[in-house]
Amino acid sequence: MKTDDLVALLSTNLEPADRNVVVRAVYMAVAGGAVATLAIAFAGLGFRPDLTTGRALIYLAIKLAFAIGVVGLATIYLTRLARPGGERRTSRFLIAAPFLIIVALAAVSLGFAPQAHWEQMIAGDQWLECLLSIPIIAIVPFAVSIWAVRKAAPTNLVRAGAFAGLVAGGVSAMAYALHCTDDSLPFIALWYGGTIVLCTLAGAALGPRLLRW
Repeated sequence: MKTDDLVALLSTNLEPADRNVVVRAVYMAVAGGAVATLAIAFAGLGFRPDLTTGRALIYLAIKLAFAIGVVGLATIYLTRLARPGGERRTSRFLIAAPFLIIVALAAVSLGFAPQAHWEQMIAGDQWLECLLSIPIIAIVPFAVSIWAVRKAAPTNLVRAGAFAGLVAGGVSAMAYALHCTDDSLPFIALWYGGTIVLCTLAGAALGPRLLRW
């Protein structure tokens, strides 16, 4: 077979590639990871007993708003990073926005509280449980996010891994919020925000190994 004939054969009946395959894969992975994470959190930790009270619902809404903001933005950028060259389309400031907002609210909360209350507001009663639970629960959503990204062709493996860890940490924080009874804004900023950052750093470290192609 001549070269021209081979080229003609290969170019016959070509169909345009579906650009939404990667987007659907990542979104489905995040949704599936969220469902699995909620099940794990409920089975392992249980939900807080006062969820029917107004105060608990208000602070749960704040925790979920923070975590959902992180997950939503990180998921959008993860779909971009899954494609070659996608790292050029990420905004660090926008990703940092949920963290900056919760830190600002925590600072205002401390400013209006007596200094004698600061330690309890920051450490709470469940800081160690939070520090351990969110990264451990995040393993499942991180695994499914990595699986989805591996189906594409990321070129910046460190950043793609970091955003997979950011998504996983945010999803895990959403699930843990249903159990946690420490509601002060400084606690949320430090222990929720801090553990999500830890998940992000772990993802950055593991990305080159898990996403190599």
